Amino acid sequence: MFIYDSVLKKKVLFEPIIEGEAKVYVCGPTVYDDAHLGHARSSIAFDLLRRVLIELGFRVTFVKNFTDIDDKIIKKMTQSGKTLEEITNFYIKRYKDEMHKLGIKDADIEPKATETIDEIIKFIQNLLDKNIAYTLDDGIYFDTKKDDRYLSISHMQIDTQNLQARANTNEKKRDTKDFALWKFSKKGEPTYKADFGDGRPGWHIECSCMIKKHIANLDAPFQIDIHGGGMDLLFPHHENEASQTRCQSGQELAKYWMHNGFVTINGEKMSKSLGNSFFLGDALDIYDGEVLRFYLLSTHYRANFNFSEEDLLISKKRLDKLYRLKKRVYNSKASTANKEFKKELLESLSDDLNISKALSVIEEMISSSNEKLDINPKDRSTKAQIVANIEFLNDILAICHKDPYEYFQIGISQEEKSKIRNLIGLRDEAKKAKEYKKADEIREKLTSMKIQLMDTPTGTNWEKIDEQ
Repeated sequence: MFIYDSVLKKKVLFEPIIEGEAKVYVCGPTVYDDAHLGHARSSIAFDLLRRVLIELGFRVTFVKNFTDIDDKIIKKMTQSGKTLEEITNFYIKRYKDEMHKLGIKDADIEPKATETIDEIIKFIQNLLDKNIAYTLDDGIYFDTKKDDRYLSISHMQIDTQNLQARANTNEKKRDTKDFALWKFSKKGEPTYKADFGDGRPGWHIECSCMIKKHIANLDAPFQIDIHGGGMDLLFPHHENEASQTRCQSGQELAKYWMHNGFVTINGEKMSKSLGNSFFLGDALDIYDGEVLRFYLLSTHYRANFNFSEEDLLISKKRLDKLYRLKKRVYNSKASTANKEFKKELLESLSDDLNISKALSVIEEMISSSNEKLDINPKDRSTKAQIVANIEFLNDILAICHKDPYEYFQIGISQEEKSKIRNLIGLRDEAKKAKEYKKADEIREKLTSMKIQLMDTPTGTNWEKIDEQ
């Protein structure tokens, strides 16, 4: 398995700390609002990484956190009058429900910042004892000058004047790059008791502590194998995580760092300030979750992704081909997936999740499978292998898991489906009564409704006619 390391800026062979194991930590959302397309893109990228590692035989421990104490959450509490738990539990559930619609598995461990307070306090106290952290009037700060490897993760060239202006933080800091580990209590805010002053954790501290609590290898140069997240987290979040961990434990936080690219919408970077922060729930109201997953998956995870409806519909055409093949082997039992197909697909994805090459392998499988079925449409062994190939695709890419006839009915409301089924029933009755003119008239009516009928030995199937 080769992966692109964001720190080294090159592809490297994945060599885990412990042979055969892979400990992966991905930064999850701050749960004060609905998930957006950027969350979906990152989740799909690392869900794919996890699936590929498992398929390659690694014992994967996959962790994704929830930031459930933060300035934005507190602001939401003030605006809504709701408790922290009410807000965060609501958005965690909604986030997970939407991710499930995209075929994303729950993480093995899903820690919350509020469940890691004891570990955070001990971590900060250790930094204070080592004189690596210091106290100001509003909180406790990490002294970045105490780390001679600070900025070794992001390789950023920092404009300290602009950094201070953007951060809008305590001007008494020793250095503009210093960041808050702990924020002292303010009236009306959630607070936790600590010997160095009651308050709440800063953002960066939580991930280091969650990793140490749940999956850190404390006897190795690196605590975990892979730390992942969106490219927007590389600085300052991941830089600060790495620095505080290095200074507190003497270990590097992660052996490898992986980051997915940004999402733009019609060429503009996704941003609430621009009014184009496309909420995932809005997208799922319009597009089927699997169709959306396939589209977001179809661009390499490191590349920036430009979301457009035109491109999504083109992407769906590729998925349609797979489902049309699945229709041709409907009700067939699976045997064993083609070894060469599996090998080529895994080799593609083992090359830093090379999805373009993987999709080419899938296209070739679809083409060769259709050719075989054209020659001998009743060949059971061919059908059985095709079914197994599709099942393998579901395991590794989480696609083509629907009933193929139901897939081609996506976008039809339950009310419309009921009307269509009634018309098909009337047509069946007309055919039995040898009222063929009436049966043809019903068929023509369904065609005018953009519904195509397929008469089979087991009954009449139907699908929505694609107007694109």
